Amino acid sequence: MALPGGAADRAADEEGGQAMKRTAVAIGLVGTLALSGCANLTGTQQRTLTGAGGGAAAGAIIGALAGNPGMGAAIGAAAGGAGGFLYGKHKESEDRAYQQGVRDGQSQR
Repeated sequence: MALPGGAADRAADEEGGQAMKRTAVAIGLVGTLALSGCANLTGTQQRTLTGAGGGAAAGAIIGALAGNPGMGAAIGAAAGGAGGFLYGKHKESEDRAYQQGVRDGQSQR
């Protein structure tokens, strides 16, 4: 019969602590990447990066609860990046349509 506080309990606590450390490192790296070098990016690139960063953070949290923060972060980053990219392309299309409308309006004067 195992007693509480035994070697098995300490090992489980250490494993959980390691998972949380990995999650924190992953979130920190994604945050750093998301904030560095954004000045020269297009709007779509910024939205893709922001989506990937947010998705990775959310995925890491959900993955930590499910037992695999790394996999959760990877899936979240992919889903968030794809969503950010698609939203960026939509905004580019809106901007092009607006600019075309402005040009058409000016040419009719």
